Amino acid sequence: MSSHYCETVGRTIFVVTHPEATHHVDGLVGGWHDSDLTPRGLQDADVIAQALANELHGVVDTEVFSSDSLRARRTAEPVAAALGTEAVFDRRLREKSYGAAEGRPQRWLDERFVVPPITGDRMAHDEGVPGAETKADFAARIYEAMDAILNSPAEHQVIITHGFALTFVVAAWITMPLSSLGYVNFPADPGSITTLHEDDYFHNRQVATLASTRHLA
Repeated sequence: MSSHYCETVGRTIFVVTHPEATHHVDGLVGGWHDSDLTPRGLQDADVIAQALANELHGVVDTEVFSSDSLRARRTAEPVAAALGTEAVFDRRLREKSYGAAEGRPQRWLDERFVVPPITGDRMAHDEGVPGAETKADFAARIYEAMDAILNSPAEHQVIITHGFALTFVVAAWITMPLSSLGYVNFPADPGSITTLHEDDYFHNRQVATLASTRHLA
């Protein structure tokens, strides 16, 4: 991960995990399977958009970055519209690829999945599913996307991604080395908002809220 981030006077990033999608309710493996939002998910996307518009009231030039998967795009569209901007879609913000398991019943993956070892190289571990990304490859592309996002001078940004991907967005934000990610996990429900803040004096990076769903209550 690059350490040459753009100097700013401070920064706040809102990280959204897309709300309920069809693969959730159908019991299918997500990953790069291009599931759509459910009717509930579409309603929650509008709620998320309004929550962010309220939070960013009076702020101009907020940047919106999103995974290019359909369920993320459908979340990004009302968010970008509410903030008066256009979303930038980046395939590097996609969920982990599960290769041959994608779009299949979750039990198909469960029957073949090889659990990572308790010790040893958990990042390069082969999970036993043809075509699936290793954790190392998955984390590296999220870190690459975060490098590009953080090199922007914008003080307010929104990132729309996926539940598992959120872990590596947060890890990149607090500059955890890739070699230290073997055990890290920040669980998040669909439709959550995580708030990341960098102060304008020490430039410390805070995780101000993690995977909050209060706006959906």
